[in-house]
Parts: sequence; structure tokens; C-alpha cells
Amino acid sequence: MQVQRKLTWKVRSVQLLLLVVFLAVWEVAGRLKWIDVLLFSYPSKIMQLLIDKTLDGTLLLHVGVTFWETVVGFVLGTLLGTVIAMAIWWFPFLSRVLDPYIVVLNSLPKVALGPLFIVALGPGMISIIATTLSITVIITTLVVYNSFKEVDPNYTKVIRVFGGGKPDIFRKVVLRASYPTIVSTLKVNVGLSWVGVIVGEFLVSKEGLGYLIIYGFQVFNFTLVIGSVFIIAIAATLMYEAVAYLEKRLFARK
Repeated sequence: MQVQRKLTWKVRSVQLLLLVVFLAVWEVAGRLKWIDVLLFSYPSKIMQLLIDKTLDGTLLLHVGVTFWETVVGFVLGTLLGTVIAMAIWWFPFLSRVLDPYIVVLNSLPKVALGPLFIVALGPGMISIIATTLSITVIITTLVVYNSFKEVDPNYTKVIRVFGGGKPDIFRKVVLRASYPTIVSTLKVNVGLSWVGVIVGEFLVSKEGLGYLIIYGFQVFNFTLVIGSVFIIAIAATLMYEAVAYLEKRLFARK
């Protein structure tokens, strides 16, 4: 255990060192004009902009809007995808009917669906969440359903020998065996949810980090663009770590 802690501490130290070196080199390159400051800016300038936006209240508003949309898309996408996977597993005929449609939906470029959602649902939060769901639901359905199918059939036979029915098989064998896959899907959906929300905000929103990025491009304020990207990276990382913590707590109880 102590050896593992030392290794973790070394890894974290090297990661932090790499980040500090990168930011330092970027700062020096920007101040000495080794890079185009208009396009790439530099850390202290980005930090000052974010502080100013925080003090005037605008940044927190945009971060709150995007984070709320992401959490809703993340939770709904995971739940809906898992429920659909359960329904497909429960009814094999439904699986054979829907299989080609799921494959086609998964292969579609989801960005192309954005304008359709905007026309159908209106230019607002609902269309942004719908864009997110178009990405997360299909992926969740495919991954979780494949996990259901790959459960060892010998476990199923044991349940049947003791008189168990399909509900018992699903609850005691299939679902429990698929916990690791479902949690892994949560991790994947963190990134997919952020992608879906930002794409939706690119298309329609007047608030949110996606809006700030588009606005920054329009007015050639690339410091604002990079600062918004930084915030997205930090928020997505925190969300991912929260899911990883949940995973540890769940499997620690087993």
C-alpha cells in the first residue's frame, strides 16, 4: 500500500511539473513575442480576463448555464440509454427489429441533427439537451446492451435451475455483472455530454461557454476563446473525477 502511494505521489508530481513547465514556457513565449499573442494569448492574460469576467458576474452565468445543460444531458442520456438497453435485452424480437436503426443512428454525424432539433424544439435549452442526448443515448444503449449479452450463460442456467424467472436473471446476474460497464459508460458520457452541449450552444445559444467561444471568434478575442476552453477542460475533469470517485465507492462495498 505504501509503495502504491509513493508511486501515485510521483505520478502526480510529474504531472504537475509538466503543467507548470508548459504554462511557464507559454507565458515567456507570449511576453517575448515568440508566438502570435493575438491568436494564442498567454496564461496571465487569460487569467486576468477570467478574473474580470468573474467579478462582473458574466462568467459565472455562462458557466452555470453550460454546466446545468451538461449535467441534465449526462444524467438523462445515461438513464435513457440504459433503459433502452434493458428493453432490447428483455425482448429479443425488439432487438432484431431495432438493430439496423441503432447502427444507422450511431453512424450519423450528430452535428447534422442540431439544426433539426432547433427547428423542431425551438432555439433554447431543450434543443441543446436534445443534441446532447442524440450523442449519449445511442452510445450508452450499444455499450450496455453488448454488456448484457456477454454475461456468462452458465449463471443464467443456475438461476433457472433454482426456479428463477427472467426478472431474477436480470436483477441477480445480468445487471450486477454489467455494473463495471455502466460505470465506464458514465465516464465516456462525461466527455460526450460536454461535446453535445457545446455543439448545441454553437448553433443556437445566447448564453453558455459555447456562446463565449463563438463570440470570441467573431470579435477576434482569442483570449476569451482559450479561457472558455480552459474552463470547459477543468469542469469536465472535475465531473470525470466525481464519476471515478463514485466508481470507487460502489465497488468498495462489494
